[in-house]
Order: sequence, then structure tokens, then C-alpha cells
Amino acid sequence: MHTLRRPKVRDQATAQIKQYIVEQRLAPGDRLPTENQLAETFGISRLSVREATKALEFLGIVEAKTGVGLTVGRIDMGRVTEHLGFHSGLLDVDPRQLIDSRVILETGVLPHVVRRMKDDATLEAGRREIVLQFDSARDLKTFIALDIQFHRMLLEASGLQPLVAFGDLLHVFFQRFRESVKRADWTTGVESHRRLVQHLAAGNLDKA
Repeated sequence: MHTLRRPKVRDQATAQIKQYIVEQRLAPGDRLPTENQLAETFGISRLSVREATKALEFLGIVEAKTGVGLTVGRIDMGRVTEHLGFHSGLLDVDPRQLIDSRVILETGVLPHVVRRMKDDATLEAGRREIVLQFDSARDLKTFIALDIQFHRMLLEASGLQPLVAFGDLLHVFFQRFRESVKRADWTTGVESHRRLVQHLAAGNLDKA
């Protein structure tokens, strides 16, 4: 017989604070109630609220400033991805599933990228510049850094910021097997990046 683990009060408080932010439609910079007010509202101790706000502050969801109090922050995606990199359910994730996830995500944004490229020439120029930098890459570390930048810029070109965040979450897991990339795969990857930019700039969505 398995015993269900009771949620920690801190975890409950964390969930309640996030729910409060959503229900009140608070934006980054908006004030939150004081820790005492939150404790009274949720019916828990101030210590539990303090532990919850510290956890949320680590991820950038909440900010605590002297003389200002608690405000809604901006999520620090770098810390989120670093934290998820040690999630037990994702440590042994299949690289093929990661690639498929990125393909689905990026294929979905291509219509938005094509549409925005027609109106903003700088979008094409930025991606072509990254492709040119691929040609001068001499080591795997540089190639990986450029590849991450290319795929992030592709999502950014769609103008869909939530999807940029999802893309960032994938990158930490790609690091687990990128070192196995062979030189032949590297060359093929650079060429595929170049063709993708050409098709997008020409408005050839199907080919892209």
C-alpha cells in the first residue's frame, strides 16, 4: 500500500500566489499584498509565505525590493531551464523526441515568420548573418552556440513570445547529446539552415 505524500504548506502557498497573480491579471511590476496579508488571506503562517515567495523570487516570478515590497517579476528562463535540467522525469529523455518536439514547434511558427519577413527586412538579414557565422565556426562549441542562437531567432521572428519561452526550455536538454554531433552532420546542418532562410525570405512556406 502506497501512502500519498501530503503537499508541503510552502508548495501550497506557492501555487496560491501564482493563482492570485493569474486571477488578478497582474503584470510585471504590479504590487502584491504584503507577506502578512498573503498569510492571512491563505490562512497559513507568514514563514510559509516567506518560503513560497523566496522560491518564486528565484525563478523571477516575484520580486522583493526594499521600500517597495513584493511585486510581480519577469520569469528568468535561464534559471527555469537550469532547474528543469535536473528534473527526474527528463534526465533520460530520448533525443529523437526532443528533435521531434522542436520540429513541431518550429514548423508551426513558419507561417508567422514568412508573413513578418515580408514586412521587416531586418528579420531576414539577422538570420543570414547567423548562417554566415556558421561558415567561420571552427569548433563544436561555437557551432552549438550559433545553432541555439539561430533556432531562438527563428522563433523570435514569429513574434510569438510564449513559443520563444518553450523553445528555450528545449535547449537545456539538447546539451545532453550535442557533443556527439559529427563533422558531417555539422556541415549538413549549416546547409539546411541556409536553405531554410532562403525559402522563408522567398515566401516559399512549403519548401521551408
